[in-house]
Amino acid sequence: MALSHPINPILHPVKIADLRPTQITVGMHEVHRKRRQWLARAEPHDGEVRSREFLGTHMVPVVLGPGGNHWVVDHHHLARALLDEGVTEVLVSVLARLNHLPKKRFFAFMDSHNWLHPYDGEGRRCDWSDLPRHVGKMVDDPYRSLAGELRRAGGYAKSAQPYTEFIWADFLRDRIRPKLIEGNFDKALAKALRLARGEAAGYLPGFAGPCDGD
Repeated sequence: MALSHPINPILHPVKIADLRPTQITVGMHEVHRKRRQWLARAEPHDGEVRSREFLGTHMVPVVLGPGGNHWVVDHHHLARALLDEGVTEVLVSVLARLNHLPKKRFFAFMDSHNWLHPYDGEGRRCDWSDLPRHVGKMVDDPYRSLAGELRRAGGYAKSAQPYTEFIWADFLRDRIRPKLIEGNFDKALAKALRLARGEAAGYLPGFAGPCDGD
């Protein structure tokens, strides 16, 4: 999701294991892709310097919540990828300090600002109490993976609207069978590209319209 709010960096690291996710799912295809990118930066010789530079320019946006917890509002896939690669700390950028609020008011504020997406792997709305306690517990939503690959393949444009990929994931969820994604991801992506050019997708953020000649 893209953020337009001002970001105030905290120049000290936070343990990834202490970060609290504001969503239940990720697309594991995207997590694996980011892991590969990280490994390419962490190769021998200048890898350590390049890794530090990367972490310094990819701060994780958070909201400071009750109990002093850092709630992630973007870069969930990156945080999960770094955790899976054994990275222990990241730099964070604080969008808001709401640690003085009781939990109920905190989550109401987060929801009203589109900083909360408590939907499970089947696209069903859940309670904030169902959010994982750390990024390592987020579960895979294959349709989120498909939506991410669809954007990278040119199926739709990047949008500033929050949770664009999840909106596209739900669109695809109604039209592509899960067995196709599991059995032949490339074929599912080809079908998603055709669907993304159709009129039914016209309401979605980043809709790029039909290709020339369609």
